Amino acid sequence: MAPPTTTRAHGGETRAAGDAALSGPFLLVSSHDFRTPRKANMHFIARELRRRGAVRFFSAGFSHLSRLKSDPRSSLWGRTNRIERVDGVDCFLWRTPLHPVRWRAPAMSWCERKLFEVYASRVPQAFVAWVRESRIVFLESGFPVALFRSVKRLNPAARVVYVASDDLATIECAPFLQEELRATAGEYDLICLPSRQLAAGLPAGCRTAHVPHGLDRQALSVRDPSPYPPGVHAVSVGSMLFDPWVFDTAAASFPDITFHIIGGGPRAAALARSNVIVHGEMPFAETVPHLAHARFGIAPYRGEKVAPYMADTSMKLMQFAALGIPAVCPVAVTGGRPERFGYEPGNGASLVAAIRAACGAGRLPPRAALSWDDVVDRLLVPDSYSDARM
Repeated sequence: MAPPTTTRAHGGETRAAGDAALSGPFLLVSSHDFRTPRKANMHFIARELRRRGAVRFFSAGFSHLSRLKSDPRSSLWGRTNRIERVDGVDCFLWRTPLHPVRWRAPAMSWCERKLFEVYASRVPQAFVAWVRESRIVFLESGFPVALFRSVKRLNPAARVVYVASDDLATIECAPFLQEELRATAGEYDLICLPSRQLAAGLPAGCRTAHVPHGLDRQALSVRDPSPYPPGVHAVSVGSMLFDPWVFDTAAASFPDITFHIIGGGPRAAALARSNVIVHGEMPFAETVPHLAHARFGIAPYRGEKVAPYMADTSMKLMQFAALGIPAVCPVAVTGGRPERFGYEPGNGASLVAAIRAACGAGRLPPRAALSWDDVVDRLLVPDSYSDARM
């Protein structure tokens, strides 16, 4: 690839411009779907890429099994296996009768591997066409790793970028996916890591770049009106590694605080405390006022799975910090940041102390973060940014 021409950008760095190889078509392969209300990093990346070329968003790992697990994509059940354009992005949710999942029994690892291999060999025609037409293919960490070899086979000339969000073992991905990433990591053109700590889990010799998650600054700026009645309110967003113990303990200890859980998934749905309100999925624009007007936020990660790198990658913690509200979270992910108040998972006294400290902290100076435009610049031309170098 020829070196891109550049213009001046944020912080005196340089921004790519004019290189045809960086203008798409782009293909994003994800376990999310661009059309769902809940937004993850791949949604925002796709939105920014729209301004640079054609964008296709292929969602994989969806079947009847997904409905049993309350997959956020279940609302799209009747809109699967066909191309649909939404907000300038071509979307395809591949639905199969079943899809490969993690087998808990180690003795069945051979069966797990075979199912993933069969699945990857039967990709739909839309995927085939999109891969062949793409200049750059972005694979999200997790299930999409299973499709890497298919991408390389269909279009050896495409630049393939791995967009890591998490360590695969931490989020309990199938052993096959963990092994497949280790086996193919050196073949990716670029591996983008939102935390430098994630590099320790990769084989030596991979081409890596440090690309933190971004924030939707415009959406975060629309904070009124408050959705809450008078009183003290705390909020949690998302279902990743959700620990209901946090709310059982906190709600009993602080009956004067109302705890709001947005999109907490099946574990949250079982909570039955009078001062715990469980909300379903909601668009990010509706979520922001809930965050902005809370006394504090909570990142209720399960203690046995929380990993130190999440201090850098937790979107909810980033959003709380950008809005200037204190956060309660496991000690392992405080990351030395003054706006975070840590507790030891399973230790009720430490959780109570962290909540009291967060309640008394008041509003804090907002913490700056990259915009998603900045993130996409670094995904495309990381060598132009000194802060992306590993």
